[in-house]
Amino acid sequence: MPLKVIGAGFGRTGTDSMREALTILGFGPCHHMFQVIQNETQKQRWRALVQGAAPDWESLFEGYNSCVDWPSAYYWRELAAAYPQAPVILTYRSPESWWESFEKTLLPGIANSTDPQSLGLALIAAKVFGGGMADRAKAIAAYEENARNVIAAIPASRLLVFRLGDGWEPLCHHLGVAVPEQPYPSRNSTSEFQVHIKS
Repeated sequence: MPLKVIGAGFGRTGTDSMREALTILGFGPCHHMFQVIQNETQKQRWRALVQGAAPDWESLFEGYNSCVDWPSAYYWRELAAAYPQAPVILTYRSPESWWESFEKTLLPGIANSTDPQSLGLALIAAKVFGGGMADRAKAIAAYEENARNVIAAIPASRLLVFRLGDGWEPLCHHLGVAVPEQPYPSRNSTSEFQVHIKS
């Protein structure tokens, strides 16, 4: 099935809350790194892509209507071209607050990985950050460059830059759907992430 929404934002920019929001709005199931971690077939398919296999988006997103977070966010250019009707969402927060969250959550988890083919090492550390993941200045530079590239490449009519705390209104306007009565989701805070990793 074709993707209906494409997320282009880095992990730790509210992507799990966005995943839940898109599901509530009828654009789910929404693909997120959590789905890859929990599904061996997904894990093998994405690892193969990162190692150089030709992309088969229909297979990689089998059963999903939208995507956010890594690994898919790294491929936003290719996905935007493959699914030209899908709106794009760049989840965003200030670079400083992003680094503070990333440093306490994903960074130690990836750094402790001993599997060189893991998506954390082979994709996020090597490709997203070019080996500079643990260097604050280099990581923030990669974060800011991604945001600039998305904004430059995706027409304004197709792109929503969604900042933490924006709530339902800009998202629903962008997607052309009604605003739900329930509050916008708030998921996977730094403390929740740390508990999840330890459990």
